[in-house]
Amino acid sequence: PLSDDVDARVLARGTAGFCGADLANLVNEAALNAARYNQKTVTMQDFEFAKDKVMMGSERRSLVINEEEKQITAIHEAGHALLGVELEHSDPVHKVTIIPRGMALGVTQQLPEDDKHNYSSEYLHDQVAVLLGGRIAEEITNTTVTTGAGNDLDRVTELARRMVCEWGMSEAVGPLTFGRKEGEEIFLGRDIVQHKDYSEDTAIRIDQEIKRIVTDNYDRARSVLTEKKSELLRIAEELLTREVLSGDQVKRIVSGQSLEEPATS
Repeated sequence: PLSDDVDARVLARGTAGFCGADLANLVNEAALNAARYNQKTVTMQDFEFAKDKVMMGSERRSLVINEEEKQITAIHEAGHALLGVELEHSDPVHKVTIIPRGMALGVTQQLPEDDKHNYSSEYLHDQVAVLLGGRIAEEITNTTVTTGAGNDLDRVTELARRMVCEWGMSEAVGPLTFGRKEGEEIFLGRDIVQHKDYSEDTAIRIDQEIKRIVTDNYDRARSVLTEKKSELLRIAEELLTREVLSGDQVKRIVSGQSLEEPATS
């Protein structure tokens, strides 16, 4: 049986794209976790554990992380989380953790409030800014940056490229698409490839626009994190103590409240 605290809507928001087998695996893992602790009901905490395990892999508690790396991870995730709360068009922050899972040393989870089929330019710009938040948080609190933002930068670059080349979201380049896709024979080991169907001058403008989108959002994110540096450091400190923070707890920290008080909008 399910506990009264199980919120199917929150679970649905966090499992977008799951197939039937994925959902069955989620329920099985939640039930196994409940049985592990001799519980009579499956709680929301069990489903959270199961969701993280299915999506990101098992917790790597045996992974040895020194205090300096742990602190950098906490700062990095705090940067993502603070921007996720502060930026108007970003998805709400659901949870932040510095417990290693899979290849990640920490994770900030954002869950959309509704199904999305189209993405606004404002939403995409905020997504770029949030992705850059981890790197920027490291920069403004340490004398150096680490390789921890590598995956974030990959995602930022690809997102900015698609904004320019696929979705016509650059005024300088215009409402055009670039890089015509064509399918090739799968049995030859080739899938969809992009063909360059534009001039070198256009390629230079595309590169400039991709960099401009990233740089503009970098400056915007850095301004927010610099202004809220004390809140950034407090999020990191609480992560080092608790290892996991809910979205509501992050909101309370950003608004200067105690974690024991209810969040205010």
